[in-house]
Amino acid sequence: MTTLSLFTLPSDSAMMQQDFLFGVATASFQIEGDAANRQTCIWDTFCATPGKIADESDGLIACDHVNRWRDDVALIDSLGVDAYRLSISWGRVLNADGSINPDGMNFYTALLDELVQRGIKVFVTLYHWDLPQHYEDNGGWLNRETAFAFAEYAGIVAKQLGNRVYAYSTLNEPFCSAFLGYEVGIHAPGHKSRKKGRAAAHHLLLAHGLAMEAIRNEAPQAKAGIVLNFSPTYPLTSDESDIQAAKYAHEYHNTWYLMPLMSGRYPDIIDLLQPEERPPIKPGDMEIIQVPMDYLGINYYTRNVYQAGGDLGFIEVRVDNVPRTAMDWEICPGAFTELLKNLSQEFNLPPIYITENGAAEDDELINGVVQDAMRLNYLQSHLLAVHKAIDEGVDIKGYFAWSLMDNFEWAEGYRKRFGLVFVDYNTQERIPKASAKAYQGLLEYRRALGQK
Repeated sequence: MTTLSLFTLPSDSAMMQQDFLFGVATASFQIEGDAANRQTCIWDTFCATPGKIADESDGLIACDHVNRWRDDVALIDSLGVDAYRLSISWGRVLNADGSINPDGMNFYTALLDELVQRGIKVFVTLYHWDLPQHYEDNGGWLNRETAFAFAEYAGIVAKQLGNRVYAYSTLNEPFCSAFLGYEVGIHAPGHKSRKKGRAAAHHLLLAHGLAMEAIRNEAPQAKAGIVLNFSPTYPLTSDESDIQAAKYAHEYHNTWYLMPLMSGRYPDIIDLLQPEERPPIKPGDMEIIQVPMDYLGINYYTRNVYQAGGDLGFIEVRVDNVPRTAMDWEICPGAFTELLKNLSQEFNLPPIYITENGAAEDDELINGVVQDAMRLNYLQSHLLAVHKAIDEGVDIKGYFAWSLMDNFEWAEGYRKRFGLVFVDYNTQERIPKASAKAYQGLLEYRRALGQK
C-alpha cells in the first residue's frame, strides 16, 4: 500500500471546477462537550447505561469544541475547504419548556458568523441523533407528537440562524435513529422491536416533511433537504434466491427511507411485515413527507452482502478476504459508483451532495506524525468513484469527508478514529494526519487550476 502525498483527480473533472464544494463534517454530540450547558439527551442516558458503549466512555467532554471552536474554525479554514457541515444540538439551543437557551443559540450564531466571514459555506444538520431525553420519556420517535415538536424547533433555529446557513438538513441518517436505535437496540435509546423501528422511521420522515416547511418559511434563501445513508446490497451468489434477498434488503434498509420522500409510498417489502409491524400512517402523512427538496445528502461507507433466509427473506453475511476498515467494513469504492448511478436511475433525485464518506483506521501518533495510509487510499479511491459517477451523468454538487477530527464514535466510544485530524483526548491537541494534508493539497491544486 503506497502513501499518497496528495489526492488526485483528473484536471478536467467536474469536481475540479470552482463551483463543486469540498468540505469536512462533524456532529454536535460527537465533538461539542460542555454537557452542563445543554439538556440531557438520549445519548447521555445510553452512555450512562453499563455495557452500551464499548469503552464505557461518554460525550460529556468529547473534543471540547464548545470551548475550542475558534481554533477549530481556523483549522477548518487551513484545510482550504469550501464548506463545513455541522449539527445543531436541539437541547443546547432550546430549554425543556421550548424557550430559547440564549447561551446555546449565541454559540452557534458566533460559530456561523466566523465561518461565513472566512468564506466557508455552512451546512447545518438539525438532528444528528441527540434527542432531548424528556421527549424520549414521552415516547421519543414512537410518539407522533415528537415530529411536530421537531418542526417547531427547526423553525426556531432557521429563524435565528437564517441565511447564514447555505443548506439545512432536517435529519441525518434516519435509518440509524430508527433501525439501530429502536429496532435492534445498538444505538440510543436502545429499543429492540421491529414494530418500534418502523414506527420511529415513519415519525422521523414525518418530522422531516413538517420541518421542511418551517425552514422555508424562516430561511427562504437557504437550501433545504435531508441526509440519508446507503449501504448498497449485493447477493452472496448468483442464485435467484440470493438475488431476491439482496433486493429485499435494499428495500428494507435503503429505499424504505428514500421511496417515501420521492414517491410518497413505502417499498413493496412492507407487505411482508405483520400488520402490527407496519408504520402508523395517517391520512396526509405521505404528502407531507414527499415535499420537494432542494438537494439530497448521501452518506456512504461500505456495501453489504446478503443470502436468502430469515423471516423477511434476507440474512447479512460477512465476506472473507476483502480489504476492511477498522470498523470491519468492507472497502468497496466500485459499489459507491454503482449506488449513485442506480439511485439516480430509480428515482428522480434532486442534486446530490456526498455529505459523509470516510474510514476508521487504528491511527498512531509517532514522533508527532500520523501516517494513515489506509485512509489515504480509501479516500482517494472514493473520490475517484464520485468522479466516475458524475462522468456517467449523476448530478453531484459536493463532497464532505467524514470527519474533520477524531471524536466520540457512538457505541464504539473513542476506540475508532475517523478524523482527518488526530485528537489527543488527554490534551485536546489537534494534529493533522497525512490524509488532512493530502486533502489540503488537492484543494490547493484545484485553486491553482482555477487561476490559470
